[in-house]
Amino acid sequence: MTEADNVQRTLIVLKPDAVQRGISAEILVRFERRGLRLAALRLIKVDRPQAEKHYEVHKGKFFYEDLVRTISASPVVAAVLEGPNAIAVVRSMVGSTRPHEAAPGTIRGDYALVGLRNLVHASDAPETAATEIALWFPEGVVRYTRDVERWMTDEGAPG
Repeated sequence: MTEADNVQRTLIVLKPDAVQRGISAEILVRFERRGLRLAALRLIKVDRPQAEKHYEVHKGKFFYEDLVRTISASPVVAAVLEGPNAIAVVRSMVGSTRPHEAAPGTIRGDYALVGLRNLVHASDAPETAATEIALWFPEGVVRYTRDVERWMTDEGAPG
């Protein structure tokens, strides 16, 4: 298996609390500095139908309505990130869903305190990522390469 076989795409949504606190760019920088590549990016005000589709997997759970209401309360920044093992890398960087359980050094561990104010949504599996990317970016993503990537993987670096 080559490094290219491990390249994945994943969706992140910087929730209204990240946008309102003015830390969206700071969070995005953390992903880019790690080596992940932006493949799509947008600022969007989520309407109720999109919020319901996004959280469809949680429909019927006691917290569903709070999720829908929270993500549609203010604009969000949605992005597609790609890179080797992107889903696992992003989930690790984001930290535990419950901010008070998130390790220091993770996004939630460094910036979040409570429950629904956990700053970021991140896809949890390849199938989920594909579905969520199609929902948030129906027009698709941008494909490109960066020369620096050969210096961040075992496959491309000379020497």
